[in-house]
Amino acid sequence: MPDPSYTAALDRLTRFLPEAGRNYAARRNYDDRGGVSVLSPYIRHRIITEDDVLRATLARHSPQAAEKFVQEVFWRTYWKGWLELRPTIWASYQSDLRAALNRVQTESGLRQEWEAACKGGTGIDCLDHWAKELAATGYLHNHARMWFASIWIFTLRLPWALGADFFLRHLIDGDPASNTLSWRWVGGLQTQGKTYLARADNIAKYTEGRFRPNGLATHAPALDGPPTPPPGPVPQSDAIETNKRTGLLLTEEDLSPGWLLDRITPVATARVQTTAQRSPLAVSPLVTDFVSAAMTNCTQRFADRMGPITELSPNGIRQWAAEHDLEQVVTAYAPTGPTADALRGTALQRIIRPYDSRAWPCATHGFFRFKDQIPKLLSTIAG
Repeated sequence: MPDPSYTAALDRLTRFLPEAGRNYAARRNYDDRGGVSVLSPYIRHRIITEDDVLRATLARHSPQAAEKFVQEVFWRTYWKGWLELRPTIWASYQSDLRAALNRVQTESGLRQEWEAACKGGTGIDCLDHWAKELAATGYLHNHARMWFASIWIFTLRLPWALGADFFLRHLIDGDPASNTLSWRWVGGLQTQGKTYLARADNIAKYTEGRFRPNGLATHAPALDGPPTPPPGPVPQSDAIETNKRTGLLLTEEDLSPGWLLDRITPVATARVQTTAQRSPLAVSPLVTDFVSAAMTNCTQRFADRMGPITELSPNGIRQWAAEHDLEQVVTAYAPTGPTADALRGTALQRIIRPYDSRAWPCATHGFFRFKDQIPKLLSTIAG
């Protein structure tokens, strides 16, 4: 498990920055962690933020030299915004997953094939290696994730939602938007009719000869699914009343709460971990332990500004607020996903980061239209 501390995140960023320009562009597709930043576990939980990473990158490289890395950071932002404008897609994924898990319980052949794929026992050497690597480390290179999803869907013909769930249970950087929508894209549900086919020669090239699998599917017909819904309204922050007795709710969605603490002075803070809600099945201890340790590190960093800190389940928030005579509970907006689901129905003042407020409205269509807005979005990041 990577060190989940803020200091470790900054150290990782500092060590990567010299490579964030043309070296990253040249090596990013190779299944080699040395060619990528491996910052995603930190950005996913906002131990460091997209602002932090982009600002540091542009202090070292021109936007042109770092174009590919900058776009990679914004892909995560784009996926979040796209799903935030279409939250029914998350509900649809959950429904598909429940249906697939019901099939697993009643179809012994499917259960055996699913278990073999998760345990690395399919006989497809690259897929088996990546399944074991994911379970052992909580991480996979992005290109390996695409190959894995394609082989899962088109060669093994397993339900895509089971594969998305396998990733979300094991990826330390598992993000509901990036994970769900990337699997949908591979299967032809996201950009309808457009699929991604894993090819042996491409795998051989970008694993530098480590793998050249035989027997992969040669066609990738798009999965059937309903049409993509149109974008809905952009969410807005709730109002904060500065004269009210205020509590802070800390979740795993934003572990850099300084921006909120500049606006409020909480008399108490509640820490709520929702990692277990990422799946109906058991989430990897690598994931739960990373998040727990990251939340501890966060509360230690900001302890002098948080008041007494209590660890709670979502069901305990109301009682905690009553015990501290709180008139409002402020939290960083939890985007569509398990944390938002767990907090639904709880009286909270949800505040959206300015970065998200600027970027999410641009996620109405495909990434290439969003990409046209990147220069404007970069201009809003303070130097």
